[in-house]
Amino acid sequence: MIEAPAKHVISRIRSSYNHFSEKEKLIADYIIENREEMVHYTINQIADDLTIAEATVFRFCKRLGFKGFQALKIALASETTNPIEDFHETITPEDNDLEITEKIFQANIRALESTREIQSRETIDKVMEYLVEAKRIFFYGGGGSGVLAQDAQHKFIRTGVEAHAYQDSHLQLMTATQLQEKDVCVIISHTGANKDMLDIAEEAKKNGAKTIAITNFAKSPLTKLVDVSLYTVAQETEYRSESLASRIAALSLIDSLFVNYSVKRKEQSQKATKKVREAISRKRM
Repeated sequence: MIEAPAKHVISRIRSSYNHFSEKEKLIADYIIENREEMVHYTINQIADDLTIAEATVFRFCKRLGFKGFQALKIALASETTNPIEDFHETITPEDNDLEITEKIFQANIRALESTREIQSRETIDKVMEYLVEAKRIFFYGGGGSGVLAQDAQHKFIRTGVEAHAYQDSHLQLMTATQLQEKDVCVIISHTGANKDMLDIAEEAKKNGAKTIAITNFAKSPLTKLVDVSLYTVAQETEYRSESLASRIAALSLIDSLFVNYSVKRKEQSQKATKKVREAISRKRM
């Protein structure tokens, strides 16, 4: 399993904040408030300041996707040297319609930029290796993520590969039991903790299929099951959950995979796209 790229500490903290325990929120707040001084701190000092165990701080670092406290400090030092502008603005009842619209766009832009910056070449290369060699690709997601799975199927059909997506949870699990070694299973889950998606991942692994996750959480039950994970980053606001902004980021990741596949399977994709366009053209007046 390829680990999440260990960088962008503040974005990771903000995107996961509402899912932290009370002690984890204490550590998160401490890091955000002292980000510039953190390079000089020791794990013992933080534990003493917060009156918690050093092991709690260490586990927090691991949850964010770092090997330990020192790795988090190195990443944070790089972040403070080259800070990312914070576009986030809180929506208030006093905002007019245009102001709310502008803030939503800024939140989406922030989610896209943060998500782009945490991608690693190693991970993208591995994902593309699986997809290019796949005989069939199955996309799975529940709720809003199910819409993303449908969009992925809609795109990949144009490449000539056999692509499937199902909304019904029973059909999802049934098809997962029929996956084979040449198949690739792409599971889209914001939290990475959806029971239906975990069942699908287990079935896919049992049958030898390659498994890919698209999720917002680096340390989740799903990422422990799959072969490789792609991550989104998004921040929650009072009127908009982080899952809505991360959906935009996940959609962009899917677009990237589609274009990468089209480039690598150029001739196949061009033939398939031509057939699709000719067929769809008959639907127009």
